[in-house]
Amino acid sequence: MRRDRARGMAGHIYGVSRRIMSSEFSDWIGRTEEMTDVIEPARSNALRAALGDPVAKAAGDEMPLLHHWLYFWNVQPPAGLGEDGHPAKGGFLPPVPLPRRMWAGGRVEFVRPIRLGEQVTKVSKILDVQEKNGKTGRLVFVTVEHRLSGPDGLAIVEEQDLVYREPAAAGSITGPTGDGPAPNAPWCESLDPDTVLLFRYSALTMNGHRIHYDLPYARDEEAYPALVVHGPLQASLLIELAARNLDKPIAKFAFRGQQPAFAGAPLFVCGETNEDGASIWTEQDGRKNMTASVTAA
Repeated sequence: MRRDRARGMAGHIYGVSRRIMSSEFSDWIGRTEEMTDVIEPARSNALRAALGDPVAKAAGDEMPLLHHWLYFWNVQPPAGLGEDGHPAKGGFLPPVPLPRRMWAGGRVEFVRPIRLGEQVTKVSKILDVQEKNGKTGRLVFVTVEHRLSGPDGLAIVEEQDLVYREPAAAGSITGPTGDGPAPNAPWCESLDPDTVLLFRYSALTMNGHRIHYDLPYARDEEAYPALVVHGPLQASLLIELAARNLDKPIAKFAFRGQQPAFAGAPLFVCGETNEDGASIWTEQDGRKNMTASVTAA
């Protein structure tokens, strides 16, 4: 069930000045959207199995951390999709006239557990839209808040940072060789982010972004040297690593993408304790792809 209470805005904003563009985008701040879903166990168990854990959970068990990303699908008909496979711009999110978009990072607070089988409502709100100039050109950041509530009240408060970017020049993004040494970290695991895993995660999250499964598109249209490992998948691997190694529940999680991780080379999932909980990161060829922190309860 979905109810969009957004204010409409006609037209696209291609070719306008930065000042006008920022003014137009400000109209999206405060826009809200509400969705309801049942956190059925099968989807969560499918991800656990895809990551090598065959022990299934049942209705009534606590949902694994960050598995709420598997629910609340935004399923669009073919006419409602953009060229990149995402839902077309201009619905809940502003129609930013930049072709490359990705999930740059976020912050999550776990207020209380969500249990598998529960009906949960997610209320999303656009908190901010900012345009900046970076090393690779113009950037537009959109910050979205999500508040998830179950039968016992508010359970998760999350902020997501989405970034829209200009086209990348061919050959400007280098891929991993797989020859780098294993990281020297107290916690360190590795996995092969192969095409099957990327496809399964895309399917479980209804993520149609073609950079994760369509190699010709990823290479020829967005200038990536290989298929891109999902940021949320990396974040899920990191929080699971922390949960296995800490002796306290996790209250908060924050993550930030540093550079893309790619299929075809080992991905290391690393971490170490600190005074608040743990510092964790993913790494390929000695370069950090995502950095994160967890705060213990």
